[in-house]
Amino acid sequence: MKLPRREFLHLAAGAAALPALSHAARAQAYPSRPVRLIAGVAAGGSPDMVARLVCQSLSERMGQPFSVDIRPGGGGNIATEAVVHAPADGYTLLLVTPANAINATLYQKLNYNFIRDIAPVASILRVPYVMEVNVSVPARTVSEFIANAKSNPGKHKIASTGNATPGHVAGELFKMMAGVDMVHIPYRGPNAALADLVAGQVQVFFGGIPASIKHIRAGELRPLAVTAAKRLEALPDVPTISEILPGYEVSSVLGLGAPKDTPSEVIDRLNIEINAGLADPKIKARLAEEGGTVLPLSPAEFGKLIAEDTEKWGRVVKFAGIKPE
Repeated sequence: MKLPRREFLHLAAGAAALPALSHAARAQAYPSRPVRLIAGVAAGGSPDMVARLVCQSLSERMGQPFSVDIRPGGGGNIATEAVVHAPADGYTLLLVTPANAINATLYQKLNYNFIRDIAPVASILRVPYVMEVNVSVPARTVSEFIANAKSNPGKHKIASTGNATPGHVAGELFKMMAGVDMVHIPYRGPNAALADLVAGQVQVFFGGIPASIKHIRAGELRPLAVTAAKRLEALPDVPTISEILPGYEVSSVLGLGAPKDTPSEVIDRLNIEINAGLADPKIKARLAEEGGTVLPLSPAEFGKLIAEDTEKWGRVVKFAGIKPE
């Protein structure tokens, strides 16, 4: 039977609207059960705290439990691989850390391709570092430090919180751009590194601001510059490294990812809710205590940032010859 034109067009329009309605319904129905955020970080550390803060916010906003599942080891690869192979339904998420961008080049054989296999969901915060020296170092500016290091190749020891950590690659990027030779000394965490820096066992450290600022204010350490693109409110009189080395910028960015093929409407819903949570003054203040500033980006913007960091750290890892432990 041949349908009248008006009825046919009405039915066709209704059929065309079904996918959009189903997508919208799926987004509204999500989440209908608990969600896990897998994190390849140490329990009790700053990234763990950030993950739990975000999960608490999402639980309150979305009406289902969001919990942190700590999966340390393998430089973060164990956690990432678990999410790569999880169902792409939005119920298993990944805490994205700088290790993901670094590991893409650091490890020659991974069972996944991070940029291909993990869909960016939302960024959370950006955490810069401060380049600080022992007070005996005869330099009060980055330019003076570079000149001193060039006059004493291999004499300066640069501390880090571990091999291939953000502070380590921040120092290696500085060495690469400034053309200086320094010896890398890895420590297990910031407290040990700062203790030896204050004692003069090492000369320079790219450290987190919350752990460093008490030593700076006490006059035990001298800040030369911050690694952010702009000067920081916590250290307003301290210049940026980019004022001397244009293009230098290092920040640890934390965010959330999901398995590839996770429905876009689920990703968009998570992004909206996470960014709404980041606008909460209490959450902003808590993240500021960790030395960070909120970074509410879209999934596409976060993906672009991940790709840029992966390329940058790939160059640094190759330049410095960094190998996994």
